[in-house]
Amino acid sequence: MLILSRKIDEKIKIGNDITITLIDVHGDQVKIGVEAPKNVKVFRQEVFDAIQMENKAAVAVASESANEPVISAVSALSQLLKK
Repeated sequence: MLILSRKIDEKIKIGNDITITLIDVHGDQVKIGVEAPKNVKVFRQEVFDAIQMENKAAVAVASESANEPVISAVSALSQLLKK
């Protein structure tokens, strides 16, 4: 893991297409901005983990019964964000 120190408005570049900017720091909370092409998916870790779990559950349900509808990752994410 690479660890970098940044001040507000300083940036980190990942490859040619992704830029991370330190926006604000308040106590133990840090706000960052991520600029990336639309084809690059950017998720918070907990949302990514929830999507992965829902995808695994959907595969398990689909393998148990191919005739029952499977919850898509999009609807699973919608349900998570409503909580």
